[in-house]
Amino acid sequence: MRANEAPAGIPPDNRRSGDAIMPFKFLFNWGRTNKVKREIIVNAESLETRVAIMENGKLEEFQVEHPAEERIVGSVFKGKIQNIEHDLQAAFVDIGMSKNAFLHYWDMIPEEADDFDEDAPSFDRRRRRGGSKKRMSSPEIEKRFPPGSDIVAQVVKGPIGTKGPRVTAALSLSGRYLVMMPDSKLKGVSRKIGDQKERQRLKAILDRLPVPDRVGIIVRTAAEGARKRSFARDLRGLLNRLQELERDVREKPAPCCLYQEPDLVERVVRDWLTEDVDNIVVDDRDAFEKIREVAGRMSRRSRSRIHFYEGEVPIFDHYGVERQIENAFRRHVTLKSGACLVFDETEAMIAIDVNSGRHKGSGSQEDAILRINTDAVEEVARQLRLRNIGGLVVVDLIDMRSRKHQNAILKAMKTALRRDRARTNVLPISELGLMEMTRQRQEESLWSTRHVDCPYCNGRGAVRSTLAMSVEIQRRIAAAIRKQKRLDRSDELQVIVHPTVLERLRRKDEEFLIAMESKLGARLSFKSNPAKHMEYFSIHDAKTGEALYTSL
Repeated sequence: MRANEAPAGIPPDNRRSGDAIMPFKFLFNWGRTNKVKREIIVNAESLETRVAIMENGKLEEFQVEHPAEERIVGSVFKGKIQNIEHDLQAAFVDIGMSKNAFLHYWDMIPEEADDFDEDAPSFDRRRRRGGSKKRMSSPEIEKRFPPGSDIVAQVVKGPIGTKGPRVTAALSLSGRYLVMMPDSKLKGVSRKIGDQKERQRLKAILDRLPVPDRVGIIVRTAAEGARKRSFARDLRGLLNRLQELERDVREKPAPCCLYQEPDLVERVVRDWLTEDVDNIVVDDRDAFEKIREVAGRMSRRSRSRIHFYEGEVPIFDHYGVERQIENAFRRHVTLKSGACLVFDETEAMIAIDVNSGRHKGSGSQEDAILRINTDAVEEVARQLRLRNIGGLVVVDLIDMRSRKHQNAILKAMKTALRRDRARTNVLPISELGLMEMTRQRQEESLWSTRHVDCPYCNGRGAVRSTLAMSVEIQRRIAAAIRKQKRLDRSDELQVIVHPTVLERLRRKDEEFLIAMESKLGARLSFKSNPAKHMEYFSIHDAKTGEALYTSL
């Protein structure tokens, strides 16, 4: 067996002393308490690459990428202004894709940010509304960026549905420990690093780095505990990338791509391989070598934590990921307490209903509701990450009378959302017991990318009942008979329906059809066709075969 290879068929937590993956880990960790075991499982295939982050065997993060489909979030383009829309306060930019990119006025000129989040795929430096810096007027924008002029922009939101991508002129380039922002003076440490002593250490390192003028630098969360020389190496790589970008801006004609964001395999190392990760296990040899190469450039010590999986069982099955993915993407998600969440994804919002289900708890009813809602918001935060749900989210909690309990649930939700890389905003619980929140939407949700509308029900999730079909059929038969009599044609009709509907007509509605024949003076015959849609029916002239009415 090669070094750093995971032996086949051995459960991840029950490996022999001779196995390659951290064989004596327990001996070194015996003194630690409540140690969270973090593993990154990479399943790389020709059509799809999947990455799962497991904490003590529980799926906490999940990302999917299709190599055949171009991922443009974070990529930098040189585009041409196609038109200026003053009503929308935006410009539309041709970046070489099928749909023009949307560029808002306040994203056209890089400005300093009031707040920052280095975990975003492309660092968002949009100035908040009501900021101190005066915005340019519409005539000034059009004078500075006339149609046909070139502009360099970075994609912050991919195309979703019928909408094109959204871009910003405030560029950012992400390294392992640093985020570089051209045309900016901003320098600081990620707000997600809470230890004040560590923040002071990182600020001191940042002050000594040879950063050029008009280049902003943010220290990323991954830099916590990193050595000084790692920052200098990361900065050199970013400056080289910036020089290449500036050269391409001068030499390449618009529209064109100036910088392509790395694929998911490389981003695993850049964004997720931190000191608290125990193992990265990969099932593809090329992906394994690539991850080791990228990790080696950043930290030689990290290479020892990267392992190749050769088992016969698919890697996601071996580590229990597949089963958790299937459970996570169901409409009904059961909680440990017996309660459940019900997810409904619509065009306008995501509605999540909290249901007490089979929960049987001790203590008062208020305390039981508090426990259910607490479990629910923690699972909601996890589900939002796993499903990559964005936009407006409304959680219908179980009603709580106590304002203290409501505040506790709000705090629990905000705490659970801290680990989310996407920006979120949670509002206090309303009088109706609804928790409203927004989550940054950069790409389509995983549900949308993995599913298409059902061709049978056209995405409605339901078909008309046999009662509704019977009512509609009788209404159309009566209209057809009256029309035939008015035109002095045959009063013999044949109706073709789905077998399920015919069963309803025979068993429950036969007397109504006989009464219709008698009242309107017609003769009816019915025929079933199992190849037809359940909502299909057609009415024909029994003698000529002419179709008088077809429902679909």
